[in-house]
Amino acid sequence: MHRKFPLFLDITDKKIVVYGAGRIATRRVETLLAFAPSLTVVAPEASGEIREAETEGKLAYCRDCYVADGIPEDAWMVLAATDDAEVNAAIGRECRQKGILVNVCSDRRLCDFQFPGIAWKDDLVVGVNAGGNDHRLAKRWTEKIQKEVAEEWKEI
Repeated sequence: MHRKFPLFLDITDKKIVVYGAGRIATRRVETLLAFAPSLTVVAPEASGEIREAETEGKLAYCRDCYVADGIPEDAWMVLAATDDAEVNAAIGRECRQKGILVNVCSDRRLCDFQFPGIAWKDDLVVGVNAGGNDHRLAKRWTEKIQKEVAEEWKEI
């Protein structure tokens, strides 16, 4: 597998849809909320964090399941993070047909991009990726970098 090129994009005005609201989806939603105010979560049930974010007006939560050909045409990016690999794959196929960027959490081969570990403070943003092969390695380095960033800000 080839290394991925890091690219920092302004996603402020991009329509992003997350299918799923479990542990993985919740982590990704929490990260995205720092960068994207136009976020929709689609899932029959949601974590407390997602319900709280909806209550606070930080995202739209649609209490529904993925429906074939139901992904909005104007979506810019979709995260397929349901607990069902077949549903995630179907979401990936539909996104490809519609030309929508997609990340399928259950199969990196179906992804247009990999969701990075992100450490940030104010305008400093650091993305971490381990090629999709070692999530623990990426998480460990993200945590190390986040700690270092926090320490640096204490000194300023």
